[in-house]
Amino acid sequence: MAADDTARNATRQGASQSGTARGATRADAARGTRSDSPARAAKSAPRAAKSAPAQAPGAGARRSDSTTRAAKSAPTQGGARGTRSGSPTRPIKSAPTKRPARSEAAERSVRSADPVAATTRSRSRDDAVVRGTEPRLSGSYASDLDELDIWDARVAGALAFLRRRLTGQYDVDEFGFDPELNDNLLQPMLHFLYRDWFRVEVSGAKNVPLDSAGLVVANHSGTIALDALMLTHAVHVEPQIRRDLRLLGADLVFRVPFMSEFARKSGATLACAPDAERLLRRGELVGVFPEGFKGVGKPYRDRYKLQRFGRGGFVSAALATGTPIVPVAIVGAEETYPLLGNIKPLARLLGIPYFPVTPTFPWLGPLGLIPLPSKWLIEFCPPVETEHLRDHADDPMVVFNLADQVREIIQQTLHELLARRPDAF
Repeated sequence: MAADDTARNATRQGASQSGTARGATRADAARGTRSDSPARAAKSAPRAAKSAPAQAPGAGARRSDSTTRAAKSAPTQGGARGTRSGSPTRPIKSAPTKRPARSEAAERSVRSADPVAATTRSRSRDDAVVRGTEPRLSGSYASDLDELDIWDARVAGALAFLRRRLTGQYDVDEFGFDPELNDNLLQPMLHFLYRDWFRVEVSGAKNVPLDSAGLVVANHSGTIALDALMLTHAVHVEPQIRRDLRLLGADLVFRVPFMSEFARKSGATLACAPDAERLLRRGELVGVFPEGFKGVGKPYRDRYKLQRFGRGGFVSAALATGTPIVPVAIVGAEETYPLLGNIKPLARLLGIPYFPVTPTFPWLGPLGLIPLPSKWLIEFCPPVETEHLRDHADDPMVVFNLADQVREIIQQTLHELLARRPDAF
């Protein structure tokens, strides 16, 4: 009996120990199940979805979405647990949101509403354009902006010019030359005739002195002295020259009221040796037409035949100052007003050298004053140096010989230009 009781107690103790072991195993299994529950839930979700009976499409989609969300949330929970346990994690950056672009109309309205900000933006844009960092506008919008800027500058310049004229803030030299009026009003008035009507072509501009004195000697023709105006404008606008030509005019030019004022303001002065020498000593570019009215009033049948150069007064001025002489040949002026006749009694009555009769004047009245659109060629010949002849300024033979030399150069150049120009118009 005692042996049976001993064996029965040993059996009970073994059973209790195995139960304790089974309890411990269950506890460990329970803990493992709780720690791995998110991963098991993620793995068992697709199986559950396959084994589940067919349901409505909406319900199935909702369950699938919820299951997918549960699977995605598992690492997040683990990450949260890791964070609580002390493991570092990187912060998640949110994607930058783009500011919606304004339309062109909205941008204009904003600028008009805030003029101070618009001015600041305009100045910053101008600075960026100067630095080369501003993107270029393309198309008609950019051309419209450029045109507006050009017209704004023109209007501002015109108002500033008018203010200076009204207040008297401009300079006039001792001969009556007004550089500002000549640049902004008188010369622009001639540009249409020069570029579009007569289509003037200039050659030999490199022969004109750029910053020193020079005496420009040209042939004279055309009934009305448009060649003087075109020569002045050519010297003023040609890129290789860009100087003011101080013309020497006859007495008649300064006796006519309107013509006298126009001539003085544009830089012309009386054709006399003292005035010419004063201008040359100041380093000016002086222009002279030695033929005078004999060249302007010659008949059309004598076109491009040079008349006598007078007494050579221009040569004396050049020799006295040692100024180079630049011969100039002008082709095209003879055809603007072809002189067919001269009514001398009427000319004497009016006190003018000649009264012209042309194909259009006086038959068409004022319309006869419109010049014919002939093709013009102007050539500046190589200069004739006079520095070595300064001691012979009072020698008549030297003066006449030099005048004839200049005349021959101009006549020969006229023939070359006529051969180069196939048609007068």
